[in-house]
Amino acid sequence: MKIGAPRESNPNERRVALVPETVERLVKAGHEIVIQENAGVAAGFTDSAYALAGATIAPEGTVAGSVEVFVHVQTPTPDEIAALKKGTVVIGLLNARTDADGVSALASAGVTAFAMELVPRIARAQRMDVLSSQASIAGYKGALLAANSLGKYLPMMMTAAGTIPPAKVLVLGAGVAGLQAIATARRLGAVVEAFDVRAAAGEQVESLGAKFIHPPAAKDAEGAGGYAREQTEDEQIAQREFLKGHIAAADAVITTAAIPGRRAPLLVTEDMVEAMRPGSVVIDLAAESGGNVAGTVAGEVVHVNGVTINGPINVPSSMPFHASQLYSRNLMALFDLLIDRKEGTLNLNFEDEVIDSACVTHNGEARHGLGG
Repeated sequence: MKIGAPRESNPNERRVALVPETVERLVKAGHEIVIQENAGVAAGFTDSAYALAGATIAPEGTVAGSVEVFVHVQTPTPDEIAALKKGTVVIGLLNARTDADGVSALASAGVTAFAMELVPRIARAQRMDVLSSQASIAGYKGALLAANSLGKYLPMMMTAAGTIPPAKVLVLGAGVAGLQAIATARRLGAVVEAFDVRAAAGEQVESLGAKFIHPPAAKDAEGAGGYAREQTEDEQIAQREFLKGHIAAADAVITTAAIPGRRAPLLVTEDMVEAMRPGSVVIDLAAESGGNVAGTVAGEVVHVNGVTINGPINVPSSMPFHASQLYSRNLMALFDLLIDRKEGTLNLNFEDEVIDSACVTHNGEARHGLGG
C-alpha cells in the first residue's frame, strides 16, 4: 500500500506521524512510503534519514492526494481533506469527541477515518494506546517544568553550610501522566504525595515511593476504561476541602486530571492558590481542556500572589523525538490490524472492537453519532 505522512501545519506541533524506524519496517513489508519534505525536521528526523529508510520525499501539498493511507498527528487541514481521494484511510488524533465539524468534513470527503484517541483501553490494544504513550511524556516533562520553575532544590542536600530539606511535591491525578510525574519527581529526590479519586490508584502510587492521600469516607470514582468518572458536586466540595491543607503545604503541585471528551475538573480553587506559599509552583497539565486550577491560562505562565501557575499546551510536542517515535510505534500496531500481512491490503473488520471503536467515518458517514 501507499502510505504517506505530512509535515504538521500547527505551529505548536513538532511531532511527526512516521519516523525512519517505522518507515524502514513498512518498506520491508512491501509498502511504498511518502514523506513530505522537512516533515520530521522539528522532531530531529532529516529527509536524508527517511530516504535512507526507503521513503520517497515529496513536495509540500502533494502527499494527501497521492496515498491510500494518510497518517497525521493532528487533524488534517481543510486543504488536505479536499485533496484526499475517496476511500483513503486517514489516521490521527482527530479530537473526534469534540470536533464535530472536523469529523463531518472527513465524512463528506468519503474517507475512512480512525481517531487514535478512541482506541479502547483493553489489554490487546495497549501497543496502540496513544493517549498513554503521550501522557507518559507529559507527566515526565511536567515534573521537569516544576523543578525548573521552583527556586529550591528538589532533593535533600547536606552541605557544609547546613542541611537543605527536600521539596514537597503534590501530584493530583494518578493516571499515566500522574504516575510518570510521581516517578520523575521521586527520582529527582522530592518528597511526593499523590491524590486520585480512584482508590485503586493507591497501590500504584505507593509502589513508586510516594504517599497516597485519599479521603477515608470518599466513594471510589473509577469509571469505564479505567478513567475517573465525573464526580457529583458534593463529592467535589468534600474533595477540595480535604486537599486544601495538602496543597498549602506543597512546594510544587502538578495536576493531571482529565476526563476524555469533557472539561477538566476543577481541583484547585482560588482560595487554595491563595493559601500556597509565595514561590510555590503549579503545573497544570490539563490546561488545554479547561485546566484543573483556578487562574490557569492555557499556553501561558501567570503569577498569583507569588505563586507561579504554568498551563503548558501540547506538552508531548516539547519532546518531539521520543513522542514521535512512540506515536509512530502506536500506528504500526494499528497497521497490524488494518493491513493484511500476506496480501498487503486493507482489512476493515468492524467486528473487531479496536477497529469499530476507533473508526469515526466510513462510506461517507460519521459513525457512533460523531460529527452530526
